[in-house]
Amino acid sequence: MSLLLLMILLLVPAVQADTLSGVPAPEAATGWRDKPLVTAHKAMVVTANPYASKAAQQILQQGGSAVDAMVAAQAVLTLVEPQSSGVGGGAFLVYWQQQQARLTTLDGRESAPMTTPDDLFLDEEGQPLAFFDAVVGGRSVGTPGTVMLMWQAHQRFGTLPWRELFVPAISLALDGFIVSPRLARLIAQDREYLSRDPDSRRYFFDNDGKPLQAGAIRTNPLLAAMLTRLSIEGPSSFYRGALANAMVDKVRQATPAGHLSLTDLADYRVKERAPLCAPYRQYQICGMGPPSSGTLALGQILGILSHVELATTGPNSPESWRLIADASRLAFADRNVYAADSDFVPVPVDELLDPGYLADRARLITEATRALPRVSAGTPLPSLGQQATDRSPEFPSTSHLSIVDREGNALSMTSTIENGFGSRLMVQGFLLNNELTDFSFSPHRKAYRWRIDWHQASALARRWRPP
Repeated sequence: MSLLLLMILLLVPAVQADTLSGVPAPEAATGWRDKPLVTAHKAMVVTANPYASKAAQQILQQGGSAVDAMVAAQAVLTLVEPQSSGVGGGAFLVYWQQQQARLTTLDGRESAPMTTPDDLFLDEEGQPLAFFDAVVGGRSVGTPGTVMLMWQAHQRFGTLPWRELFVPAISLALDGFIVSPRLARLIAQDREYLSRDPDSRRYFFDNDGKPLQAGAIRTNPLLAAMLTRLSIEGPSSFYRGALANAMVDKVRQATPAGHLSLTDLADYRVKERAPLCAPYRQYQICGMGPPSSGTLALGQILGILSHVELATTGPNSPESWRLIADASRLAFADRNVYAADSDFVPVPVDELLDPGYLADRARLITEATRALPRVSAGTPLPSLGQQATDRSPEFPSTSHLSIVDREGNALSMTSTIENGFGSRLMVQGFLLNNELTDFSFSPHRKAYRWRIDWHQASALARRWRPP
């Protein structure tokens, strides 16, 4: 049997079992652009911005590894794509070592501050806050993990000196980059929220309150200084000292205030997770396991679709897309109920990927002639029962990059500050995340007897459901 290694990291686009209405997408679509097909024989970089791709390419040409190129690309993305990811957020990384035939997955997602209360997103009447009331400000900020993930990955898999990897981003921040049409439109659309923080307002708007225009040249000397220090001192310059104090002050003095502390930053750790693999015909699809739901959901989708012959209907057939859509809806119905942070909640991974269970789910779509009118979660493990359905808002956001170096090592990373522009709080030229809004806004009252260690809980524990 041949083996196809697909580096699956990004959460599969959310096909919700229940549609949320009346809530604007945080990172709105700004149109389509046709791109030519690109092929390569030795190495390749794919990122969301040409500046980041060029920086990664430069590192690869200097003999760097895929991980070296990732560090350079992420530093640049913090500058040129601030709405989607950056050093103020978190990331999942999947790394394939070609010579060793080894897959490593690292969890560098944000964690909840130690003193985060259960009723964080409830108003005075005990009702859930409106989404953006919860997002904007210090209340939503989790402990950033991207910097530590970059460092840990480089220590294990990097080849070039750490300091050299930040040269492209520092130079670009000092010399200036051209504001993309997408960034300009998103700033204009987010004027109300971005303008609340004085530092964000000064950076994204001019003195007359007008947003940055597409084609403008923007420098970021504060970020250049921060990256310079990070390149020299390593992650200690981020998680301790003056910058750590600045982040904590920003969060705790914001309106509404948050709970991030110096202890949260100093104690942050990246976790190596066991990779998750799922079969699809003659292939194995491998990627990030829980607390990510990406590979689990994709494994279910493909497991269901293995019971139909998509090749006979073809890629342009409405029937093919009906089958794909309904398989995705069924997988996400399960995801919204069973996916959680496996450090704290049992996640029935084997049962959700069991061939017999997926065959039963497949019959729901193969015996239908039209799209399923409604989908619901199955019961892969009767003894576990069903937990509460995920009601947290979820939209397309984040950034993804894929890199293959000349040695055949392959890297896939999804990094995020969660919502478009995160919490809208800017520190030292970068934005802080709003990852805590991934937790349930309405804690189940039975939860108070559980004594959860919020500091250690991954922010992706948002789908935790007490029985």
